[in-house]
Amino acid sequence: MAATPGRTAQGDRKHPVDATLPPFKMFTSGLQHVAAMYAGVVAPPMIVGPACGLGPTETAFLMGASLFTAGIATLLQTLGFWKIGAKLPFVNGVSFAGVTPMVAIGKAQSPGDALPVIFGAVIVAGVLGFLLAPYFSRLVRFFPPVVTGTVITLIGVSLLPVAFNWSQGGNATAHDYGSPVNIGMAALTFVIVLVLRRVLRGFLQQISILLGLVAGTLIAIPVGITDFGAITGAAPVGFPTPFHFGAPQFDAAAIVSMCIVMLVCMTESTADMLALGKIVDRPADERTIEGGLRADTLGTAISPLFNGFANSAFAQNIGLVAMTKVRSRFVVATGGLILIVLGLCPVAASVISLVPLPVLGGAGIVLFGSVAASGIQTLATAAMDKGENALIVAASVGIGLIPIAAPRFYHDFPKDMLVVLDSGISTGCIVAIVLNLAFNHFGKRRGEPPLEVIPQQPERGAPDARPAGAH
Repeated sequence: MAATPGRTAQGDRKHPVDATLPPFKMFTSGLQHVAAMYAGVVAPPMIVGPACGLGPTETAFLMGASLFTAGIATLLQTLGFWKIGAKLPFVNGVSFAGVTPMVAIGKAQSPGDALPVIFGAVIVAGVLGFLLAPYFSRLVRFFPPVVTGTVITLIGVSLLPVAFNWSQGGNATAHDYGSPVNIGMAALTFVIVLVLRRVLRGFLQQISILLGLVAGTLIAIPVGITDFGAITGAAPVGFPTPFHFGAPQFDAAAIVSMCIVMLVCMTESTADMLALGKIVDRPADERTIEGGLRADTLGTAISPLFNGFANSAFAQNIGLVAMTKVRSRFVVATGGLILIVLGLCPVAASVISLVPLPVLGGAGIVLFGSVAASGIQTLATAAMDKGENALIVAASVGIGLIPIAAPRFYHDFPKDMLVVLDSGISTGCIVAIVLNLAFNHFGKRRGEPPLEVIPQQPERGAPDARPAGAH
């Protein structure tokens, strides 16, 4: 009997992606996703706000709006409606790809016009992406294991510098950046998470990241690196008033910049959906990717209404799914609801912000390393001993690592090109696709089938793509 959508091969029970958990487990697992992504959501508005001339109060408002819109976008992805949503445990939030062009737009405009121009450009980019989603999703056939494995590996490796930066304190201008205390707290949290993963069983093992963050935060209080200032200055309620900074304005140059960002986000989201599909044992087909891209772009188009920015996939949460093996999309939907509450209640959001960045960095090393390990496992199925697959991986990883190993490598290039070039995931993905086409498709002799025409099937009974050494 063929498996029906949303059910296992046995056809008698729901697929783990569509399963629900008891309320307490649902909440704590969803909170764990929020804790893993919180810093990534609030960081872009912390950068863009001051660049547009905002003070601390207005920047805090922008951070709350980003949490609120990330929650909406996550619900669109996980629950979905009509043909919108990947319906996978897929977390959405503010994309870092848009930070550089938004800062450039902000500096080119007067303070009163900066955010309205940015929001107008984001709306147009979101609408364009929504219209392109059905066509963009057809590129899935150009993502065989040699490409997806490369991109998944690059996602994990590209995120590790973020964890290292958090481990040092997050702010390179601070006097204690990289201090033994910060790095020591990161190392202690790292060890705590590993120990908890090793000694705990069942549900407690699944929330070991959350438990590690709590333990690390409690230890950080007497150490003196926990900042309670955010709680004392936070309001109990703060709805992100629509168009708080003024009606959107539409500037041609800004629109072009954000449309490029949208294409980059769609490329990364496609790779992320393929990676997540393998991890949860529900491969992302063309329809899934189309729905996921529609949710990404619709969330982006709606976000400026509530003073938010472009949204895309959060790869760090893929690492959390790979590590915990909690595959329910309703857990992530719960995380989306928590994000909305945090956006509406600044004082609640400030409680999450109590987690010091060094503590988050220590846990992040485990999370992001899990993503890279999943990519390596995917590459193991990519027939590396045949054709030029090894060369494809070598060249793609090499190009993808340039922005990580040499951040100023492209410093003399036009700023518009940096949107793509500064993303190792995007450049590595493009190189992998092009080389796969050149060596495994167009470069074949007449009558010889491409190496990747036969899809790689997971072993029967294998529940997901497990990082090496996972239990």
